[in-house]
Amino acid sequence: MADAYIYDAVRTPRGKGRKDGALHEVTAVRLSAQVLNALKDRNGLDGHAVEDVIWGNVTQVMEQGGCLARTAVLASELDEAIPGLAINRFCASGLEAVNLAANQIKGGGGDGYIAGGVEMMGRVAMGSDGAAVAVDPTVAMENYFVPQGISADIIATEYGFSRDDADAFAVESQNRAAKAWEDKRFAKSIVEVKDQNGLTILDRDEYMRPGTDMQSLGALKASFKDMGENMPGFDAVAKLKYPHLEKIEHIHHAGNSSGIVDGSAGLLIGSKAFGEKYGLKPRARIRQSTKIGTDPTIMLTGPVPATQKALKDSGMELSDIDLFEVNEAFSSVVLRFMQAFDVDHAKVNVNGGAIAMGHPLGATGAMILGTLLDELERSDKETGLATLCVASGMGAATIIERV
Repeated sequence: MADAYIYDAVRTPRGKGRKDGALHEVTAVRLSAQVLNALKDRNGLDGHAVEDVIWGNVTQVMEQGGCLARTAVLASELDEAIPGLAINRFCASGLEAVNLAANQIKGGGGDGYIAGGVEMMGRVAMGSDGAAVAVDPTVAMENYFVPQGISADIIATEYGFSRDDADAFAVESQNRAAKAWEDKRFAKSIVEVKDQNGLTILDRDEYMRPGTDMQSLGALKASFKDMGENMPGFDAVAKLKYPHLEKIEHIHHAGNSSGIVDGSAGLLIGSKAFGEKYGLKPRARIRQSTKIGTDPTIMLTGPVPATQKALKDSGMELSDIDLFEVNEAFSSVVLRFMQAFDVDHAKVNVNGGAIAMGHPLGATGAMILGTLLDELERSDKETGLATLCVASGMGAATIIERV
């Protein structure tokens, strides 16, 4: 079986996902095309160099509908002979795209791929696809569906995380992200977004709020308390599933949850022969990838069993992993991960995460994998694991090791 290597990783800065965000006038197709072009140009590739483009995006309607991956290819400088595959594993879509590409290479299904994802949350609203898991009562009722924010609060209640715990984690995410930008730790991978005239419209993550402190977060109202305790009363649904919980503690709000943003990211994945053909040096080997289904009500605990499975399947121990990237969908998700594995926060999300910089759903998995690779190189460490919780109860994880 062939090895699959990461040759390059790029991402756009994240723009605020609203009408006054810097990327609001850019479509998902055009933003994706800029990422594809960057990978082609940075690596001196022929337009027909890769076998396929595998691209994640979550809300697959309107301008993000159809096969967005193929449309992005046609809008880019890649050759029309390259097809495209649009995939949706909710928040893990960008990581799953990379995993699929790596497994294709390992299985002999081509030597080179571009994989990643995009989400323009300010243009195509989250949930506008009317997902059946939420809106079909026969599915929702049978599976005790609650919104993700309620799930995050259930995790906090079940595992004993307080509002102060969540807020302190969020403050640290902001501080780490600000420090990372100050130290230019993202410079190697950032692709400035340009308009049709070639002028830069965004060169830095726009969502960050440097100077956030416990006092400012303490003034924010819990975002999911009303929908939990009042109409439609999702706390009651949760307690039907988990009768041992007397009360759901609502600790999450806009300041300790992931930000709604726009953004795109992509990785160039290839075999050894691919690198030799184009004179490229591999940066890391994709050692293991995994995905798993979990409880659909508490929903966001997937990073724990996904990591356990990835370690088992790779024959590795937790101590073999130098750095972790755990998507900061909500504070409690990462707090639970660190609690479950007794991992030092110094090894987790060392450059901040989605609480500070935002979570462009279909792109985030590819973003955090690229950030992980950059940080392994910067800090001269060897092995890293990236993992995300996934809506409706799933998890995904990928282990990489520097070459």
